[in-house]
Amino acid sequence: MHRLQLFYVADPMCSWCWGFSPTIRAIEDRLTDSVSLHYVMGGLAPDSDEPMPEHLRTYVQEAWRSVADRTGAEFNWDFWNRCQPRRSTYPACRAVLAASLQAAAPRMFHAIQHAYYLEARNPSDASTLIAIAGELSLDAQRFAEDLSSPEIESRLQEGFALRRLLHANSFPGLILIKNDSPVWITRGWEDSVPVLDRIQAAVADAENSPH
Repeated sequence: MHRLQLFYVADPMCSWCWGFSPTIRAIEDRLTDSVSLHYVMGGLAPDSDEPMPEHLRTYVQEAWRSVADRTGAEFNWDFWNRCQPRRSTYPACRAVLAASLQAAAPRMFHAIQHAYYLEARNPSDASTLIAIAGELSLDAQRFAEDLSSPEIESRLQEGFALRRLLHANSFPGLILIKNDSPVWITRGWEDSVPVLDRIQAAVADAENSPH
């Protein structure tokens, strides 16, 4: 049978995706060779050099509290004092795509989350993203060039188009493509157990269906 595709629609600066991190890692650990996992960058907020206004700071902080309460995810609140927050997540999304050219998309995604939520570093800054690439032992110079390249921008827009096609309007989202049709595994955060069960059932159904 053809290899099934599982699309993970997310943004590395989405706090609910941070709460979903244990689930996506469990999926990565347990996927069989019959399923390929693809990270699709959702893009929460476009490029901006403007400081985050107070009402947005309050909104994001409230989201952090909600995620922590529901998922148990940890947050380093020093971020709000050490950094100049900006409502700009496209750079982090581009970083995942740039890392994909060095076969490191998932590693970059998780590293950005770790830097942002636990180390109080700002992934809206290119300097932070380039530093993370170096910490992952990527070619940091190549990564820096790719980060601002037309190719990566084109890939970012292709991801946005796929997200719209799949009607993936909330993050995180998991969609399995079966017989060219999307099968939703989850819309938004869920614990790993029901998500893994749903994936297993969908894969088994696909493998047993006539081709």
